[in-house]
Amino acid sequence: MKNHILNINYWKTAIFFGLIVFAMQFTSCESSDSSGSEITVTKVFLEDVNSAVPDREVNFARLGQTIRVEGSGFSHLKKVYINGYSTYFNVVYVSDTSFLISISKDTPTLEAAADVRNTIRLVNDNFETTFSFEIRSSAPTITNISNTLPKAGEKITVYGTGLTEVSKVIFPGNIETTTGITSDKDGKFFTVVVPNGVSDAGGSLLIKCSNGGAYSPAYFNFKKGLLLNFDDKGAQGYWGSATSMIIPSDLQSASTGVENTSQGKYVPHRPSRIASFEAAKNRCSEVWTSGSGPEDNWRALLTPYIPATTPLDQIALQFDIFVPNAWKDSGFLKICLSNNFNGGEWAGACYNYVPWIVDGKVKEFQTTGWVTVTIPLNKIYAYSDATKNFTFETILAYREAATYKNFGFYFENSDIKLKNITGVDSTTEFPSSATSISVSTDNWRIVSLKTPVFNDFSN
Repeated sequence: MKNHILNINYWKTAIFFGLIVFAMQFTSCESSDSSGSEITVTKVFLEDVNSAVPDREVNFARLGQTIRVEGSGFSHLKKVYINGYSTYFNVVYVSDTSFLISISKDTPTLEAAADVRNTIRLVNDNFETTFSFEIRSSAPTITNISNTLPKAGEKITVYGTGLTEVSKVIFPGNIETTTGITSDKDGKFFTVVVPNGVSDAGGSLLIKCSNGGAYSPAYFNFKKGLLLNFDDKGAQGYWGSATSMIIPSDLQSASTGVENTSQGKYVPHRPSRIASFEAAKNRCSEVWTSGSGPEDNWRALLTPYIPATTPLDQIALQFDIFVPNAWKDSGFLKICLSNNFNGGEWAGACYNYVPWIVDGKVKEFQTTGWVTVTIPLNKIYAYSDATKNFTFETILAYREAATYKNFGFYFENSDIKLKNITGVDSTTEFPSSATSISVSTDNWRIVSLKTPVFNDFSN
């Protein structure tokens, strides 16, 4: 069946371009025999066989796309310069009134000289013409937001690709801002000040820039997904007299962080009553939800917004973290889907967050303010097999069957094997050491990673 579909798509494409070539060859019979007549351009079309409108008139195109130029005098076309870049074209696809050309991915965009940027120049032996036509880089993307639950007036950094000359950001609730935006010249990020009035229902950011538009995943300001914020959402659970159990008196509320500051109470994973954690020790501290409150009924709390049928790679746990001093060499956070772990596990319904190991090497992790961590639920060890179709229902059913439904975090300080992080066999190991690192979290929440598709021609 798959090969059958591929064959249909192949012939669909071949027939589409074959008809264009046939029409161009027919019109070329009427062209002049001279070595070049005056060139005029009337229209430009985007050729996209996969679009609902495969031959669409446009006033811009992106690198790598194919366009069809209509006009006259193309029969003896010798050179085409797009943004000043000499661009190859196949003479088979040239007639006197139309020609096809693909915009090379090597074409300069923002770096093109001002006098040739967003222009196409056509040259034959006797004439040439230059017309204005916007050339955009590949469609922009948003891959990460520094803090997805900030306060109004705070600055956030939005990361991605192609984020050049960002002119507008639309926040959930259709709150637009065109001020307080600073763009990276390479398009890798931009910063923006969060305006007042952003909807608590949350959703995606929509940005407009010189490369077009892009949506973020639908996780910005999604307060409906809060499990525990140690203030007014959710309830903390605690019991027994173990030193590891974090109780309400261990919580902190002093203002911390720069640009993105703390929001009320938060949990220090090494409470001030503990000077340091020993090496080679698990379950050094633990903090939990109540296990029986509304925040622990994930089906009732979350499925009105995130359907149970949603694939796990489209859902994430988010929390905000503050690490004022360099974290490296030892310690990690264990995220537990239920209260069913003794510590030290690298399997089951949990996930170990080790931010100071990057690409197999130690890299200091430190924050000046509160930043958001996003962990897709398919990273949880029990559900990380990509060959299985795990959905949100899988996790809902697991939690509903659990004896103790508390959701929580451990701080662990045991030795780490690299193969447990990467899933690739390795003898590399990171031995633990005693640590007094300060790690705090807040605003535990479940969010959607669904990202709306931006359409250049309907947004």
